Parts: sequence; structure tokens; C-alpha cells
Amino acid sequence: MPVIDDIIAASSSACPHIVLSEGDDPRVQEAAERAAKDGVARLSLVGASLEATEGIDVIDPENSDRLDDYAQAYFELRRHKGMTKETALEAMSSRLGYAAMMVRQGDADGTLGGAVETTSDVVRTALQVIGRAKDAEVVSSYFLMLLGAPFDRPVIFSDCGLILQPTAEELASIALASSQSLTALTGLTPRVAFLSFSTKGSVPSRAHESLERIQAAMEIVSMRAPDLALDGELQFDAAIVPDIAKRKAPGSLIEGQANVFVFPSLSSGNIGYKIAQRLGGAIALGPVLQGLARPANDLSRGATADDIYQMIAITGAQAAAT
Repeated sequence: MPVIDDIIAASSSACPHIVLSEGDDPRVQEAAERAAKDGVARLSLVGASLEATEGIDVIDPENSDRLDDYAQAYFELRRHKGMTKETALEAMSSRLGYAAMMVRQGDADGTLGGAVETTSDVVRTALQVIGRAKDAEVVSSYFLMLLGAPFDRPVIFSDCGLILQPTAEELASIALASSQSLTALTGLTPRVAFLSFSTKGSVPSRAHESLERIQAAMEIVSMRAPDLALDGELQFDAAIVPDIAKRKAPGSLIEGQANVFVFPSLSSGNIGYKIAQRLGGAIALGPVLQGLARPANDLSRGATADDIYQMIAITGAQAAAT
């Protein structure tokens, strides 16, 4: 899709330094070699048994001349939480910790992991080392979904990876952050749909607590971003099919053409993106994290080399935009 070409071009023009924390994985190596050859980014692979190649640096944290500095920085950062120097050294000797500290210290522009490590470990390390952006109320995630016919457009599904049961305030923050992410990556004007099993009161709000959360989130977003096109609660078909929107949600501001879909829970979001990917043939890129001070992204453990290549480009485009 052209949007991927645009994202690759945005990363290539800035040529940011991206560190891949799982350099021992063959999929990561293949993606890195291709990305380096294409000039998508300057790359570092974290791994003890690797050999450097053109355009790719190799780092062994345990033998790095930066390890002591990183451990001291992490100790200072977390000493109020009871961090010891020994624990800090151990954390910075790990591939996730070292890669994240490279980004925090300005030695890299972004990091990418999760092909081997779990999402919880990737996100926890990013939060503890890189930290939340000053203006971010919550760190959340999204998938950039590249839809095929008859839709043929990029959309965002959020949150599909982090927040189990978002409050109204968290739903609002997810919607606002996802809208900004869509525009930053694609240049598109966001049209936000808060998804539900109900459309515009077809089920009374007292029937389920999620309906009250969605309505409260709508009010918060409307106050914070009055010019943002949004609607909810909407069933998925009313959010994406104009003819159905006319029947189910007449007068909707997004007119069945949503490109940012906010799910009411992690379970619905995660299930939804996997159905779209596996049955609908959509390309699912992510989870992309939003709300961190600097770019750090997760990978599915089922990611292919192509997926990782594209996530390198997304991380690079994020870095270029900051």
C-alpha cells in the first residue's frame, strides 16, 4: 500500500538510529539487513553472538563500554523505588534494558522488541527506562491496519495491547492519542468511532457499564478536541459502512467512514484485530506504543521478517516526527 511507502520514505529521509533488542533472532536479522540495505534507518542489533555487517552495528551489553554508565543512570532513575546498584547492573545487562537505555540516553532514536520477549516485558521496560511523555496521561497501543477491498485504506485499531478495561478518561486519551498517531503516520484527518455492541442508544445505557464509559469518553473528547470528527457508541458496521451508518446512525459526523476505531476493552480490541488480520486479510502492523517520551515499540511473537521491517520503518517515522 502507498501508506507503507510513505512511512518508509519518512524514516529514510531522517535516517534515525533504531536499536533492535533481539538481534539473535533470524527474523530480526533478516529485517535489519533489508532495512539497512534500503536505507530505512541506521541499525544496531543487541546480541552476543553476532557479527557486524555494513550499516548494522552489533552490541553485546555485558561487554559494552557503556554498561557501567547505563547502570548508574538506571540506578539514579529508580533509586526512589528501592533500586540497588547490583540490580541496575543486571537490568542494563539485559537486551531489553540496554536497548531502552540507549534511547533514553540519546544513543539511539528508537527501539523495537517483542519478537521473542513478551509484551508485558517490553512495555514494562519501556515505561521504567524511557518513561511516559510529559503530556501523556496514559501509555496505550494501536495497530495500523491496512485494509483490502472494498475499503482500501489505512485505519487504526486501539487499544489492542495494553489497557485491560479503560476508564472513560483512558478511553478519551486513547482516542486523542490515536487520532494524532494516524495523522502523524499517514497525513489523514482522523474520524473516530467509539465501538460497542450498541449503536446510538439501541441498547439502553443502563444495560452495560461500557455504554456509560463510552458516553463519558465522548464528552471528554468533545471538550478537549471540539473540531475532531467522532461518534459513538457505534457498532462496527455502522462505523465503517456508509449505507449502514445512514440507517443506524443518521446524522453521524463520521458517516460510516471511520479511520480510528476505539475498542471498549482490551479483549474486544485484541480479538477484533486478529479477526481482521486472519479472516479479513488486513495487514496488522504493531502494536505501536503511544504516550512514551521516545519511540519504543512491541512486536508480535508471530511477526515475520516483513512485519519487523515495516515496524522498523514505523519506529523510524515516529522518531523523525519527534
